[in-house]
Amino acid sequence: MAAKKKPTVEPEEPSRAAGACVLVVLAGVVTAVVFSVSTTAGVLVLWTVGGFALWRAVRRVSDSSATPPPRGDATESDEDARRRRAKARGVYDPNGVMCITHLPREEVNDA
Repeated sequence: MAAKKKPTVEPEEPSRAAGACVLVVLAGVVTAVVFSVSTTAGVLVLWTVGGFALWRAVRRVSDSSATPPPRGDATESDEDARRRRAKARGVYDPNGVMCITHLPREEVNDA
C-alpha cells in the first residue's frame, strides 16, 4: 500500500475585518471605562476622538480634482513640448465644463 499524502494546508492570512473588530471592541471597552470613571471625561474623550477623525477625513481631500496633463518623454525637447501645448485645444463636455484635450503624439518609425 502506498502511503497517503497529507493535504497541504496553506497558512491563514490575518483578516483585516477581524483586526477592525478587535479594535472596535477595545475602543468600546476603553470608552466604557472612561465613562464609568467620569461622565464628563467620557464626553470630552468622545468629542476629541470625533474631532480628530473629522480632521483626518478632511485633510485627505485633494485641493484639485483636475487630471494633470500628460507627461512628456525624457527625450522630448522644450521646443517639442511648446509645439504640443500649442496644439492642445479646449473642448466642452455635456455639462458645459471646458476640458483641455491633447492630440495623440505622432510616432516616428525609422523603417
